[in-house]
Amino acid sequence: MPKTAPAPFDFSTVFERELLNEMAANSMEMEVRQGDTLMNIGQAVRATPLVTRGVFKVCSLNEEGQEMLLYYVNPGESCAMTFTCCVAQSESVIKATAEEDGAFVAVPLPMIEQWLTKYPGWRSFVMKTMLGRFLEMLKVIDSIAFKKMDERLEVYLKEKSKVTGSALINLTHQQIADELATNRVVISRLLKRMEDDKMLLLYRNQIKLL
Repeated sequence: MPKTAPAPFDFSTVFERELLNEMAANSMEMEVRQGDTLMNIGQAVRATPLVTRGVFKVCSLNEEGQEMLLYYVNPGESCAMTFTCCVAQSESVIKATAEEDGAFVAVPLPMIEQWLTKYPGWRSFVMKTMLGRFLEMLKVIDSIAFKKMDERLEVYLKEKSKVTGSALINLTHQQIADELATNRVVISRLLKRMEDDKMLLLYRNQIKLL
């Protein structure tokens, strides 16, 4: 049987009724397919997404174009970097892609600023988003600075399993290496060690956590 799509996140549990009415009148609902790029480095940011369905991956890129995972955006959440770029009217410094088929509400820049002073629910949501993403990025910095690659890999796989809701991870060794800013040989060696330790099973372009 085909997989049933989950119900979209209900933002009425977060925002005031008046805000929801304004959001319906001034925002646009968008649907995306797995692998779609929502935002790229250097792109002008004119709106911020409120995710209703699916998972979105936010990465930074180094000078060689290598991606490094910063955080995931799940249903009921938004992207702190787009808030910042919108308000500052600056170009995007991140790349955001859809990890799976999904949908979001695109809130345009003028509304983002107006609602900050008009609606306590919106202001609280934005501040919590900013704080949450800041703490997640601190974890990334801490991981790079103080954790060994095998520890980073284990945390990465558990987080990937958590956001997808599955113990089966559909990624190549090269894709994992790209997101952890290392090389494929290192990842392949560590994954084989984890398999020997009965932590996971390796298949072609798939990993099953045990």
